[in-house]
Amino acid sequence: MTSKERAHFRAMANSLEPEFQIGKNGMTQALTAQTLDSFRTKELIKIKVLLDSAPDSPRDFAEKLAASTGSEVIQVIGGIIVLYKENPELNKKQVESTSKKKTKPLANVKAKKAAAQKKEARENAARKKDFYEKKRSSAQNGRSQTKLKKF
Repeated sequence: MTSKERAHFRAMANSLEPEFQIGKNGMTQALTAQTLDSFRTKELIKIKVLLDSAPDSPRDFAEKLAASTGSEVIQVIGGIIVLYKENPELNKKQVESTSKKKTKPLANVKAKKAAAQKKEARENAARKKDFYEKKRSSAQNGRSQTKLKKF
């Protein structure tokens, strides 16, 4: 795993809540089973180690969990462990959902929006111009009629 990929996963893990905790019992088969079960639905998992009661350090737990689940340790900070395991089924679903959507590049959307705004501005200017021309012509017609009546 490259450092850029690791940095990307660390950024994604910031918003995650810990899935479960490691306490005084330490590393158990139940913990490994829960971790594997969680990897079926997610690729990135955050685990909290209770530092006061855990028998080993968080780094040791991270290495043991990674070895038993076939995942990679992304980071260990304080009592927080972040693990990653690629799930090909989840990737297929994401690729299928993105391939079905026809997305437009943002530049095209912005250009169309700008063109629509310019067109609307021209139409508004034309309406104002027509309004004032009608007003002037009606005012001139009114003057000419009054002049004709006087004479």
